[in-house]
Amino acid sequence: MTDLHQGPVQPTPTAKTTLLPVPLDGVAFAPDGFFGGWQRRNATGTLPHCIDQLGTHGALDNLRLVTGEKTGEFRNFWFADSDVHKTLEAAAWQLTSDPNDERLLAFVDTTAALLAKAQGDDGYLNSYYTVVKPELRWQELHYSHEMYCAGHLIQAAVAAARAGVGAELVAVARRVADLLVDHFGAPDGPTPLDGHPGVETALVELYRVTGHRPYLDLARRMVDVRGNGLLDGAHFGHAYLQDHVPVRDADAVAGHVVRQLYLLAGVVDVAVETGDDELFDAARRLWEDAFGSKTYITGAQGSRHRDEAFGDPYELPADRAYGETCAAIASVQWNWRMLLATGEARYADEMERALYNAVAGSTSLDGKHFFYSNPLHLRTGHDGSDEDAPSQRLPWYRCACCPPNLARLVASLHGYTATTDDSGLQVHLYSAGTVRAEVDGAAVEVVTRTEYPWDGRVELTVTGSAPFTLALRVPGWCAEPSVLVDGVPVDVTPDGGYVRLHRDWSAGVTVTLDLAMPVRVVTAHPRVDAVRGCVALARGPLVYCVEQADLPADVVLEDVRIDPAAAVVETDLPAVPVTLTAHGTVVPPGGDDLYRTDMPEHDATPLSLTAIPYFLWGNRAPGPMRVWIPTATTG
Repeated sequence: MTDLHQGPVQPTPTAKTTLLPVPLDGVAFAPDGFFGGWQRRNATGTLPHCIDQLGTHGALDNLRLVTGEKTGEFRNFWFADSDVHKTLEAAAWQLTSDPNDERLLAFVDTTAALLAKAQGDDGYLNSYYTVVKPELRWQELHYSHEMYCAGHLIQAAVAAARAGVGAELVAVARRVADLLVDHFGAPDGPTPLDGHPGVETALVELYRVTGHRPYLDLARRMVDVRGNGLLDGAHFGHAYLQDHVPVRDADAVAGHVVRQLYLLAGVVDVAVETGDDELFDAARRLWEDAFGSKTYITGAQGSRHRDEAFGDPYELPADRAYGETCAAIASVQWNWRMLLATGEARYADEMERALYNAVAGSTSLDGKHFFYSNPLHLRTGHDGSDEDAPSQRLPWYRCACCPPNLARLVASLHGYTATTDDSGLQVHLYSAGTVRAEVDGAAVEVVTRTEYPWDGRVELTVTGSAPFTLALRVPGWCAEPSVLVDGVPVDVTPDGGYVRLHRDWSAGVTVTLDLAMPVRVVTAHPRVDAVRGCVALARGPLVYCVEQADLPADVVLEDVRIDPAAAVVETDLPAVPVTLTAHGTVVPPGGDDLYRTDMPEHDATPLSLTAIPYFLWGNRAPGPMRVWIPTATTG
């Protein structure tokens, strides 16, 4: 078994990677920092809420149908087991920060015991197919999510192993993994494909925990056989199932976004553990496509509600953006793996963009209400009664994939911030807290004080028992970084997106990184037709939006224009450290005709326009919102 306290991704010593994550017990966020506050809200709000909802909505009772403890009908989606497994994973990661949380320990142990009781003698564990379709086990892989659910169970066990809890959970998951190897591992056996990828990276992480090579070999086979149209695509289509083109030949992301990104996270894991450069080059190529022309300014991905899918290049409508929360989470996971493999700052930039906007915006301030989809424009008069596009965050969903997914990411967020290599320590995401690590056997400590993302000043007190290089990421949005070392300015040009400082730190040194955060007035690529003639406001890593709550009651959001040439002033609202105030106008539509040949002149009324961080929208009252604002010169 591996050492305790490793994070969600832990390459083996022989993996072909550039950076290694700092162990979870080496990173602690300050409770008053942005990430520390988020983790506290997750621990006290989101995670207990998820545990309660598993009982309320029947996911645990589905397993009790298997054990005979309950009678009745199976409830909710056939892959509801995965909600249990993701919540278990979140609990395990949280226990790395709070190992004495008795409620979480009890939840892990009692749920593991329930899973063990529901598990078949051969290791099979899936409540839906055991209760509803026992004769079709492994026969509906395009649809069944059997391996997808197994993957989330394995990920929960990996978290438990690294947290030093849940020994029974680890044993249950290993029996499931061994069954997968026995049933699908032989080259002449059944084809190991699930219509929803996700098990691939789970098997690689289990290999990393146990050293058992058949898990990695099966994950590699799963990647290699995918894309040949072997799954039944009659209803969904092969792209939806990620079975339309072999990964090594693909040059464009397509289909269901979460499935695509989970697959690519597994592709990177397999590639680095097997030294497969061709496979990794495919992941890099697909990254270029996804982030070159198919990603929203918030980091969200998925422009089509139909099939929760990627659209064509530059097909990024603001009001019809799907931007599933799970897709943003998957983006963070994929970019983290790309960062570890290459050390390239652009992957950390995309992690930051998704975290502060698409991921953070999915959860309410109480941690108990969630968006499934994340549009960039909610229209006046929008019918938000459908779960597919609600007008406000909901406490749960019939397909409840997002809330427990958020819980597991945020509980492990401290595992995504800093890395080491032979030369030193790299800090990729900034929040108040402490990082302790070893560099080439020498102890390193970095204490960070910052109000990031509200303020770009990051002060780090650094000590080390031997000389090393401290690398601090300069985000792509920052054009003017500056650095002080013990109060003395140093002329450091970013190298590959990082300021790199090499010195003896033994006496303790204070480094101040100042990331200038002027307001940016952003226009989209000209091919993004949906927002042509509009601008968005951004400051630091945060994207801003205009919300109905900050407009006069008689003003319709769609009638608002902004003067992009006028100064935008930084202000504040209660509980929002930085809001933006811009010069705007209200332009009435000039009639009720939907279409007309004349365009009458109409007066524009000046308006002071307040913009709030996108991640905070929808916390006051349901109502319209938009990120992309038409300019005053738009006809």
